Amino acid sequence: METILATLGLAMMLGLSGAGSAIGLSVGGSSVLGMIKKKPEAFGNGLVLSGLPATQGLYGFVAFILYSAEVKSGISLFQASVIFSAGLAVGLTGLISAIQQGKVCAAGISSIGAGHDAFGKTMILAAFPEFYAILSLVGAILMKALV
Repeated sequence: METILATLGLAMMLGLSGAGSAIGLSVGGSSVLGMIKKKPEAFGNGLVLSGLPATQGLYGFVAFILYSAEVKSGISLFQASVIFSAGLAVGLTGLISAIQQGKVCAAGISSIGAGHDAFGKTMILAAFPEFYAILSLVGAILMKALV
C-alpha cells in the first residue's frame, strides 16, 4: 500500500506538471502561428515566449528524480505520504502555473503581432506564475528531509 501511495506521488510530479507544460506550450505556440501571419520577423521572440511554460514539466521531472530512489519495498506510511504530498504540490502547481503562464505569453505574443514592443514586459509578467512553480519545487526539496 505504501509503495502504491508513493508511486502515485511520483506519477503526479511527472504527469500533472508535464500536462500543464504541454497545454501552456500549445497555447503560446498557437499565438505564435497567429502572430507570424502579421509579423513573421518576430518569430524568434514568439518562440522564446511560447517556450516558457516548458519549465514546469522540468520541475516535475527534477522532483521525480529526487524522490524516485526513496520508493522501494518497506517504505513507511509516513514516508509514502510525504512523497505523495510532494507529488501533489509539484504536480498541481506545475499544471496550473504552466497553463496560466501560457496564457500570459499568448497575450504578449499577440501584442507583439499587433506591433507593440511587449517582449520584455511579457517576460517579466510570465515570471510571476513561474515563481509559484519554483516555490513548489523548493518546498518538495525541503520536504525530502522528512523522508
